[in-house]
Amino acid sequence: MTNNSPLGKIHVSPRAISSIASDAVLSCYGVVGMAPATVRDGLAEILQVENSHRGVDVDVVDGQIIVDLYIVIEYGTRISEVAHNVMETVKFAVEQALGMSVAEVNVHVQGLRVSDQD
Repeated sequence: MTNNSPLGKIHVSPRAISSIASDAVLSCYGVVGMAPATVRDGLAEILQVENSHRGVDVDVVDGQIIVDLYIVIEYGTRISEVAHNVMETVKFAVEQALGMSVAEVNVHVQGLRVSDQD
């Protein structure tokens, strides 16, 4: 993503946007973790926090930011509520950090997990 200013150009890489988005996702209630876009054998692998950006795809089309998120949600939570919360949280975080609007935030629920009852 490139933004022009009177002093020059500002370029923000999709990887940087992915990091902002993944941090926002992991702060949301009901989210267990991020998952890769591809699900093998019907099982979603939860990515380690340092690799959570791999669960985010960022595209910039005609100056519009489109974010695709691949997440694993806590079993027993209302999936639609968690997904909408994730959408709003990520949109707000990215817009605050970049000062540009986000056109779309698409949430792909890759799996459900039961938390350990310790």
